[in-house]
Amino acid sequence: MIGTRLLVGGAAAVITAAALLFGGLSARDMSGGQSPGHVSSGQLAAGFAVGDTQSLVLRLQDGLRAQPSNVHGLDLLALAYQQRARETGDPTYYAKSQGVLRRALELAPRDLGATSGLASLELSRHRFAQALRLGRVALTISPTTARNYGVVGDALLELGRYRESFRAFDTMVRLKPGVSSYARVAYARELLGNLNGARTALLLARDAAADEREPFAWTETQLGKLELGRGRITAAATHLRSALRTFPGYVYALDALAQVEIARGQFRQATALERRAVETIPLPQFVGLYGDLLRVTGHERTARVQYATEEAIRQLLRANGVRTDLETALFDIDHGIRLNAALALAREAQRARPSIDGDDVLAWALVRNGRCSEALHYSRLALRLGTKDTAKLFHRAEIARCLGTDPRPWARRAAALNPRFSVLWAPTLRRLAS
Repeated sequence: MIGTRLLVGGAAAVITAAALLFGGLSARDMSGGQSPGHVSSGQLAAGFAVGDTQSLVLRLQDGLRAQPSNVHGLDLLALAYQQRARETGDPTYYAKSQGVLRRALELAPRDLGATSGLASLELSRHRFAQALRLGRVALTISPTTARNYGVVGDALLELGRYRESFRAFDTMVRLKPGVSSYARVAYARELLGNLNGARTALLLARDAAADEREPFAWTETQLGKLELGRGRITAAATHLRSALRTFPGYVYALDALAQVEIARGQFRQATALERRAVETIPLPQFVGLYGDLLRVTGHERTARVQYATEEAIRQLLRANGVRTDLETALFDIDHGIRLNAALALAREAQRARPSIDGDDVLAWALVRNGRCSEALHYSRLALRLGTKDTAKLFHRAEIARCLGTDPRPWARRAAALNPRFSVLWAPTLRRLAS
């Protein structure tokens, strides 16, 4: 049975491109003894702040001007660039990171830090086949280093190779229990529909992060999202407010709390929270949701501005090597934009990313184009793990309606989890469930 060896069980999407635990590197290593303070590259690689990252980048650049062939210094600068991309939403830092890592590999072709750093970069860019290849190279360099199994498992997961992915996560958590490994196994449990196991794993991750402000806030945010996903709105809000107390203004908690307010039907509060998230880091998913909230609250013109901004951000991501096919197809399908073109894009995305998410977006694109039987095939694939996901279940209900069969069983399963899962589609779900 899939996942029988998984030790514990939440949502690790943010950490997917991240948990490379390069312990031991510090700014002292490349500053000629003028240390600006010890910097944990494990924090950088795991996607967590290390203080003033912009100043850190400047210090690392200064150190490398004095020691341009310092491979460890190059590794850490590349990771700092990736952290700046996460902190600012500016994907031009990805190209900078790539250039630095390639330079490191020119100097030391089997450098573990550079190889794993490139794998992490490819995960961030949604280039999962390349990430898998680089992750496996990292495994040949160091087969006992936990982070390598995290990279490989992340890539396999997005390629729909779940058994292999879960085995990699098992190995990672066995080699190095901690925030990154527990979160990955938690996500595996969530995919399998084991939400109690997912919560257990995220609690272990939270315990492991207890002394670190942002990792603790991150795990609280994932716990909040997990509880929201199964209809426990009060518990979700408790976790998210805890995250914001620990890390005021934490953008991912703001976004998730906006979704809690949507689930409560409090669109005004949700709009204010999502606006704060957008103003902090204008990630396309934040901007898109903000636009939807403006639209349903009667601010159509302002919503169109947000939608145009969302598209501009995706163009910038694509220009810097980030594959956005799946996300762009889903946005266009949800919003009724160029449905034929969106279907073609969804097919392309599913071929590159044959995961349950790729299957689901393709199923949704097909049903929105009236191709109901083919949509059913991909919806079955999307639900094959037993994942309890409101959107996937809603899409299946729409496919049933399209086929002329009773959509209520699927719609009611979806509504039992979160009847207001989508600003745009919740009214349709209510009609299908009635």
